[in-house]
Amino acid sequence: MPHLGDATRGRILFGGDYNPEQWPEETWHEDVRLMKDAGVNSVTLGVFSWARLEPEPGAREFGWLDRLMDLMHGNGIGVVLATPTSSPPPWLGRLHPETLPRDADGRIEWWGGRQHFAHSSTVYRQRAAAITEALAARYGSHPALAMWHINNEYCTFDYGDEAAVAFRRWLRARYGTLDALNSAWGTAFWSQGYDTWDGVLPPRHAHYLNNPTQVLDFRRFTSDMLLECCTAERDIVRRHSPHLPVTTNFMPLWTGQDGWRWSEEEDVVSVDLYPDPRDPLGAQSAALVQDLTRSQAHGGPWMLMEQAAGPVNWRGVNHPKPRGLNRLWSLQAVARGADAVCYFQWRQSRQGAEKFHSGMLSHAGERGRTFQEVKRLGAELARIGPHVTGRHIGSDIAVLHDWNAWWAGSQDGRPSTEVDYPDVLRAWHRALWESHHTTDLAHPEHDLSAYKVVVVPQLYLLTDTAIDNLLAHVRAGGTLVSGFLTGIADEDDRVRPGGMDARLRDLFGIRTLHEWWPLEAGETVECEGFRGTLWSEEIEPEDDGVDEVVPYQGGELDGLPAVLRKGRAWYVSTLPEPAALRGLLARVAADAGARPVLDGLPPGVEAVRRGDLLFLLNHGREPVTVGLPGAHRDLLTDTTVEGEIMLGRFDAAVLRP
Repeated sequence: MPHLGDATRGRILFGGDYNPEQWPEETWHEDVRLMKDAGVNSVTLGVFSWARLEPEPGAREFGWLDRLMDLMHGNGIGVVLATPTSSPPPWLGRLHPETLPRDADGRIEWWGGRQHFAHSSTVYRQRAAAITEALAARYGSHPALAMWHINNEYCTFDYGDEAAVAFRRWLRARYGTLDALNSAWGTAFWSQGYDTWDGVLPPRHAHYLNNPTQVLDFRRFTSDMLLECCTAERDIVRRHSPHLPVTTNFMPLWTGQDGWRWSEEEDVVSVDLYPDPRDPLGAQSAALVQDLTRSQAHGGPWMLMEQAAGPVNWRGVNHPKPRGLNRLWSLQAVARGADAVCYFQWRQSRQGAEKFHSGMLSHAGERGRTFQEVKRLGAELARIGPHVTGRHIGSDIAVLHDWNAWWAGSQDGRPSTEVDYPDVLRAWHRALWESHHTTDLAHPEHDLSAYKVVVVPQLYLLTDTAIDNLLAHVRAGGTLVSGFLTGIADEDDRVRPGGMDARLRDLFGIRTLHEWWPLEAGETVECEGFRGTLWSEEIEPEDDGVDEVVPYQGGELDGLPAVLRKGRAWYVSTLPEPAALRGLLARVAADAGARPVLDGLPPGVEAVRRGDLLFLLNHGREPVTVGLPGAHRDLLTDTTVEGEIMLGRFDAAVLRP
């Protein structure tokens, strides 16, 4: 299959979404001049152009896109051509209201925004395939075309009648019989047993709590239906351009798609990333998403499809990026495996819902700070591209993540609404990030044999295969560290006997898990040497075989284990405060032989090795001095440094030994 390298050709792709249909044609030539000035070598065209391409049913207006494709090719700028199917034209909803999605209350989501399509609608799928076929036939061999981009940020839920029919079809394929479905869903509770498939519906608005497994399966179904839409369009463009890679852009840690399944269907894994410039942990949140995206790409290069050159428009207060932060966060993505650094969008819009969302070329124009910083970044990416692209990142540590566990564990009716799966995942990843360990993310059923340490922040739902995989990792000499609420339920969200799978209890040295003791917001629990937050548990350890116990101190759990270790398996029944969790994982990693990228780094400095290159990123607002082992060449400044290097605020270095 094609891959990102086929589009990059040894350079870092740099550019972004280009929406020239918003502008008079004379602006296009000005855009090209400024793109070349900024070092732009790639633009994404056509993302929201369906109404322009097909202004009425069956019409085709390609002349404007013909001229754009030729213009880009004539100026050496590659095109990532998008299928426009994320935003159908108003005539489709007007003539075919069944193509409009319905929410859980049965309300129609009308045109006038975007993503207003019912994923299971036969008419929508037919129309989407038709416009995709027309695009692919016309441009599949155009010399400007470098990559295909399918739809945009798939995220639409639909509870309508066609979705209900498709849901029943999906359930029949999964369970085969109504008896099997009734068993999996536990319909004996609250008299929910189904006597006919026609009675099965999406989890629409109910008087009280919905059936949890019904909700879980609807999440799985929605991910699968959207993936069907995506792969149908992918197959069309592949037929016309088998030599070109195909992608669709994920949103960061988005709950609506099983990203592990989706990434297996892509030639290039890409993501949109918008950390808050005011968030002191913005860089860590970005690093988590970057590590996940790289891992979805099996460790290979990936694409930063969208980021903001300045402020976004969808937060309550939309802050710009301070001087240097756009460059720093872009280089962080490259450090963690990106071979493409792109933006939404090229020119900031003057109209529409996102006119206050920044562009590479802001309302201030080419003399504005944003564009001047974009120019500097473009020049630097061109300089380091030949040295960086295609290089991989090694890791001794895997952090496990699974969308099914997230979906099952985040529903109503759980012991605590304070427990938020993404926050727990971020907390554990942050502890490793601050300890300067570069981590992969992995599915619990993936091959874990390459890792010295496997970290499970929280996996409420685990299949038998996943549990066997964790046990095999420890038996083979690996180290396992697990957080609370792990292994509680099977794949049907059925609580396992004993409140945790018996194999895991034996692995961790837990004789009995008596009770879960969730904590209130802001409440802490004292443990020997640290405080726990968010959660605690009443655990009785085994009489023999446990090698280490860190007890709770005081209160109902006094003397019971907050942390326990049996051999190379650790269980942490609370969420230690950040410094304590960082210290625990640093110790576990060191004992397992997993070493940080660099020792003795000042606070706020991130270090990542990509191949033989060392990236140093100063996320602090003050200059720092970083000690170095030996002499290096800084590819950004083309200077030699030895023994130490000075980094300014929001500064970076790319060092080669």
